[in-house]
Amino acid sequence: MEDSKIIDLFFARDERAIAETDLKYGRYCFTVANAILGDPENSEEVVNDTLLNTWNAIPPKRPTVFKMFLAKIARNLAFTRRRSATAKKRGGTETEAVLEELEECIAAPGRVEDSLDLKALTATIRAFLDTQSPREQNIFLRRYFFVESTDSIAARYSMRPDAVRKSLSRTREKLKKHLVREGYTV
Repeated sequence: MEDSKIIDLFFARDERAIAETDLKYGRYCFTVANAILGDPENSEEVVNDTLLNTWNAIPPKRPTVFKMFLAKIARNLAFTRRRSATAKKRGGTETEAVLEELEECIAAPGRVEDSLDLKALTATIRAFLDTQSPREQNIFLRRYFFVESTDSIAARYSMRPDAVRKSLSRTREKLKKHLVREGYTV
């Protein structure tokens, strides 16, 4: 079923919207969640929560890119679940690696929340990514939005893992300079 038809079902408050969304995007949402959580059981729960949150968000929202709308919900729920599960301990997982990599160009979490408008920061990062090549954008988003491993990204783009790491490092450095130019403290 086309995305626009599924969204129309949500607006009509027809429960088939949930079934159609799960049928078309359930595995995709599971993949997004599992990349962050690494736990199939918890990832399946995130998919169910994603469907519920989508039901509650539509209407009034009418997403223009339904797949990304769902990915954002699943990703946020997975990170929230992960934070809850790891509040007392830190591990060496892909998620922690991603967060550590980003620390060098984005201020500490408390400082960002206290001193920056997160919507403006998001817009600034989005504008920065628009200046990068499509390949650099995709590598950056796969690593930092979808939490893919550098090995997985390397395989996807027929690159060596160290070339992916170097590309990410250069992009983070450019992002850091861009944020400083825009008046952010890093």
